Amino acid sequence: MTQTDRPAETLADALARCAGAVAAELERVIARAQPVSDRLARAMRHAALAGGKRLRPFLVIESAALFGVPMPRALPAATALECVHCYSLVHDDLPAMDDDDLRRGQPTVHRAYDEATAILAGDGLLTLAFELLAEPAAAPDPAVRIALVAALARAAGGEGMIGGQMLDLAAEGRFADAGRPAPDLASVARLQELKTGALLRYACEAGGLLGGASPSEIANLQAYSRAVGRAFQIADDLLDVEGDAATVGKAVGKDSAAGKATFVELLGVDGARAELGRLVENAHAALSGFGTRATLLREAAVFIAERRN
Repeated sequence: MTQTDRPAETLADALARCAGAVAAELERVIARAQPVSDRLARAMRHAALAGGKRLRPFLVIESAALFGVPMPRALPAATALECVHCYSLVHDDLPAMDDDDLRRGQPTVHRAYDEATAILAGDGLLTLAFELLAEPAAAPDPAVRIALVAALARAAGGEGMIGGQMLDLAAEGRFADAGRPAPDLASVARLQELKTGALLRYACEAGGLLGGASPSEIANLQAYSRAVGRAFQIADDLLDVEGDAATVGKAVGKDSAAGKATFVELLGVDGARAELGRLVENAHAALSGFGTRATLLREAAVFIAERRN
């Protein structure tokens, strides 16, 4: 069944379908750790199977669907990306990082277990991601598998998410020998482009790689992902100011308490909302060449900008 042959589906149904498939695959692959350590497997499940929107794997699956790739073929790459995302949350929540007690409405892994187990559970999810991408099920063509592995390593590493996390710590003034950089819109945008945006960009790039997209099609997907990546972060900043922990599923008000510069602080609430509208327009424009095949991705851009958790 090609993308154009798929029956009409609401965004909510598509997200739920994707979330269910990814959760089942996560359960299956995390079970590989069970014979070695039941505690490790349970902690990995706690990190990866506590709900969540599964937005990143959804973007992999829907970007691949633009080129006729069915969900089962895109599922290994989508699951690998979710493993990296969940690992990053486990490590972000640690006392040495953000020191959070709540994630997705439940105790963080280091609170439910202990710090050492949380570190190893995160490590286990990270390395599992690359195991999944290296397996033939990820893509029949070895060159595509190599491209997927290399792109995810870049997105998750020092020139991507990890680099952004380091900039985030520096922005908090964590390092006495480095001082605290003066915040401005360009530096905040750069930080978030790496910390939050890199994995979202990879999601769309991976879909294109799986589907044999042309360079121009990949460029359009990257433009879409840059817009939704920034929209995701601005929405997150607004939730930190206006949301409540019960709805958001994690602590709120922490950015202000830590003295972090955010899009909302620099643009104001009204300016941030106006920027969200512009970013949604940019995301839609980037998908114009895909026609009705990209309907769900267009709706996802609006969902990201208007999300409440």
